[in-house]
Amino acid sequence: MLDARRQNADTLRTPDWFKTATRWTQLTFVEDDPEKYDPTFWIDVFKRTKSNAVCLSAGGYIAYYPSEVPYHYVSKYLGDKDIFGALVDAARKLDMHVMARVDPHAIHDDAAKAHPEWVMINADGTPRRHWAYPDVWVTNAYGDYNTVFMPEVVKEIVRKYDVDAVFANRWQGHGVDYSENSARRFKDMFGQDLPMKPDAEDPAWQAFVQWRRRVLTDMIAKWDDAVKAIRPHASFIPNMGGASLMEFDLSVIAKHCPFLVVDHQGRKGLELGWSAGRNGKRIRATFPDRPVVLITSIGPEEDYRWKDAVTSGEEMQLWINDGTAHGLYAWFTKFNGVVPDKRWVEPVADAFALQAAVEPVLESMKPVAEIAVIDPSTTLRHWAPEERHNAERHDLGFYHALVEARLPFELLSDQVLTQENLDRFKLIVLANASCLSDAQNEAIRAYVERGGSVVASHETSLRDEFGKKRNEFGLADVLGAKFVSGPRGIVKNTYVALSGNHPVNEGYEGAERIMGGTRLIHVEPADNATTPFLYVPDFPDLPMEEVYPRKTPEGAAVIARETGKGGRTVYIPWNIGEIFFEVFAVDHARLIGNALRWALGKTPRVTVKGPGVIDLALRENDEGISLSLFNLTNPMMMKGPIRENYPLAAQTVSVEIPEGKSVAKAWLTVTDRAANFSVRDGRAQVEVPGIERLEVVHLTWKMR
Repeated sequence: MLDARRQNADTLRTPDWFKTATRWTQLTFVEDDPEKYDPTFWIDVFKRTKSNAVCLSAGGYIAYYPSEVPYHYVSKYLGDKDIFGALVDAARKLDMHVMARVDPHAIHDDAAKAHPEWVMINADGTPRRHWAYPDVWVTNAYGDYNTVFMPEVVKEIVRKYDVDAVFANRWQGHGVDYSENSARRFKDMFGQDLPMKPDAEDPAWQAFVQWRRRVLTDMIAKWDDAVKAIRPHASFIPNMGGASLMEFDLSVIAKHCPFLVVDHQGRKGLELGWSAGRNGKRIRATFPDRPVVLITSIGPEEDYRWKDAVTSGEEMQLWINDGTAHGLYAWFTKFNGVVPDKRWVEPVADAFALQAAVEPVLESMKPVAEIAVIDPSTTLRHWAPEERHNAERHDLGFYHALVEARLPFELLSDQVLTQENLDRFKLIVLANASCLSDAQNEAIRAYVERGGSVVASHETSLRDEFGKKRNEFGLADVLGAKFVSGPRGIVKNTYVALSGNHPVNEGYEGAERIMGGTRLIHVEPADNATTPFLYVPDFPDLPMEEVYPRKTPEGAAVIARETGKGGRTVYIPWNIGEIFFEVFAVDHARLIGNALRWALGKTPRVTVKGPGVIDLALRENDEGISLSLFNLTNPMMMKGPIRENYPLAAQTVSVEIPEGKSVAKAWLTVTDRAANFSVRDGRAQVEVPGIERLEVVHLTWKMR
């Protein structure tokens, strides 16, 4: 633990403590842990993983210390012990930062009987039993339980124990609460009854989304104020889930949350290996300068739960270190202090060691990129959380195409489209930002006037911020397109035909047409635009004898234009991102890549040539740059868990050298040795002999 002690020495119990909390162990106790778990095992885990911070279960649903707050249920196995306090003391002796975890989403019978207003109410007026454990009750997150009772619990923990923060899990509630209190408060604010189901077209649902956002962000401020009143250096840190910050008032987050926590603990189903890095980018899309911590589970993340199981070591390392590549702090979580299966310890220790090895380079730099994918919070917040993943497929498709194209990029939230934020990038991508306000459209329009470039698709800007469909695209002049009709679909057996010679339709030698989309918008191109692809009019897909086109191609399927201001725009009026993420057609990947490269208008600042699939992340400071290359090349990349790591063959990295500077040194951070490089035409070419899991190319500059 000497490394952790040395790193933390200057920040312990200071307002900047979180800046050196870079490797987290989380232990979530279960009720019988006070009798059964071995604290010496966990202290050894702290040391083996080089963890410099710990998050420990304290209270909420169950207290693991002798609480004196009425109706704060204390573990029946606790006796005269204080397992939370004992581990806090042990961690502090190792100079670790400490965070107390609370979970307020359920209560026991005694509390529910004494305070029925603490229980969430179903639409039929009945109190809500817990969906997984019917012996207890689901709490009303929007009422007195979270605004009166839980602040008392938080204050007790912060008074009694030497902690730096309180972390809340499952604090945001579980859908609509139909209690009289919630119904009255909602009606007083919006003049409507609570919605009966999630429906983006329902004004009541839209109003509930706004009401919930206000209630939750007020709660963050209340809890944080309670913490700081006792320990001024400490904070309340809410679990933000795995999404962007669309559900919160950003001014409250800015004031009260010095760092951000992503709780998307691993892959499930057909989730791709780059998802860990994307989670961090989405949070960073709103607050690019704030540290982001990525929670990783040691077990599988499937709908069937299996919370006490262990996934493969390679899968854990994939998730932790793809986050590492994008500058995210590592955090692993274990449910249950009893450890019948210890196969996770060594992989976590290895992943944390890799994190520690690259931290000195990555922490001194900030993320940069020429391209930003706009995170469409205004669109996505209209969807119910359980359905939102369907709306995100457009963005996921573009994300994967960018990874395949080896183009470093960041995410930028549409909630912060300021000139300063936009002008960090040469090109922005609007995969399907269907809902944009007039002000957001104007910010993008002004960006294009300043020379910025845009790639957009499908319904982008066709709706206002409330989801109401416009008669015309809000960005019609930017897209070079006039709305005619649509969208229509699902349409099968559709195609788009190559039209003329243009960089956007290069690479299709031998083909006259390629697969189209399934949801189509019909548009007219502006006079100054070209159409590299045209729609092939619909024709049947059965009987097979009828599968042939009846008409020649017509109607713009891709619109490309020079803006006259130094930038370029490409608009694809069909669901290319969504259908690419579903089908992964090579031709769609090429079309997206071509559009991005042409719109960028220059050779990318960084290029990487070689075999395999690599997730790239670029960072820089005044002294140099670092390029993280994370190896995703694995037959299980799209469905886990990964069985073994497949080392990657040699790669050639080409980097644009800033004007007035030259290369002082090229270093391979993970293998810890100098890299061979050459300079030609203002670019440094660096040879990377191979990549096991992660390599970070670090170039330092000198003035000419």
